[in-house]
Amino acid sequence: MLIIGRMASSHLSDFGDLLLRLYRLSKEQPLHLFQDQALGLVKGVVSFESAMWGTAATAPPGGIDVHTLHLHEKSPQMMIDYEDVKHLDTAAASLFGLARGTRAFNTATWWGDRRGWQFRDYVQGYEQNNMLITMANDTSAQFMEWISLFRADPEQHNTEAETRLVHLLSPHLMQALGLNRVTQLERSAPDWRPKRRGTAMGDLMGVLYHVDPIFEALMRSEWNDWPGRVLPRAVLEHFLRGQGHFVGRTLVATHHVEHGLLFLRARPRYGVDGLSPRERVVAQLLAKGNTHKQIAQQLGRSPATVRNQIRSIYEKLGVTHVAGLLNELRLAQ
Repeated sequence: MLIIGRMASSHLSDFGDLLLRLYRLSKEQPLHLFQDQALGLVKGVVSFESAMWGTAATAPPGGIDVHTLHLHEKSPQMMIDYEDVKHLDTAAASLFGLARGTRAFNTATWWGDRRGWQFRDYVQGYEQNNMLITMANDTSAQFMEWISLFRADPEQHNTEAETRLVHLLSPHLMQALGLNRVTQLERSAPDWRPKRRGTAMGDLMGVLYHVDPIFEALMRSEWNDWPGRVLPRAVLEHFLRGQGHFVGRTLVATHHVEHGLLFLRARPRYGVDGLSPRERVVAQLLAKGNTHKQIAQQLGRSPATVRNQIRSIYEKLGVTHVAGLLNELRLAQ
């Protein structure tokens, strides 16, 4: 076990204990609390006042396009202002080409020349006089996950030992976040769901972070050339327009948004999905034991119209009785 020594607090005395606490948090804490509590553990071994933790795509010639972001003791205005100067963010850009890297930066030194004044003024305005940035890059996709730790005191430089420690911690922090999200994803799926239900999670730009095998298989049944990792544009736009169900040729997908993330479910398309809204209402009333005359009375339609709708429903579903209708409705729940 790696002993942190002088950098450890009395209640968090070694690296192994820190990791045990971190992974325990990933299983126990809700999504909206996990990152702050994980960063609280890091504060036990490396001091900092504020931080940010997110995913992003690189934005050449410099800076990033943020996909997800958690701000710790920072105002959202900081990221609004970042958009105007992100092309000057040479600190982040210095890590773009690395599969994984961690570096310490002193604002006055790194942006000390005349060309760096604008970005220097920006970071100093948000009390980021010393920072540690740790980043994991998928260089082929130009996509990254990163954590930045900030100190306000310009004289409180990050040491080589602190930089090394954060470098050792960073893959565990990112893995623990992934486990926390998967735990949340599993909790969001009902226990009664049939085996052919798939789940996934992504950001609001369509990048997928977790995809189970059933979800992947369903997506490839709908789009046989689907490359993975990114939600098809048609599905993303459908959800961003506020529409609940995406009904494709072979699948039906639904979603909900939590903490800036898309939680997705997919299932095969069934016959019920081909019913019109009116036919769906009739089918549900029929499944509750109503006769065609009772349905007609409830909906204000003629018995003959309802009888014809029931005949059409049975034909579309390929069933001949209410028991078959009940089964089809259950599959599509």
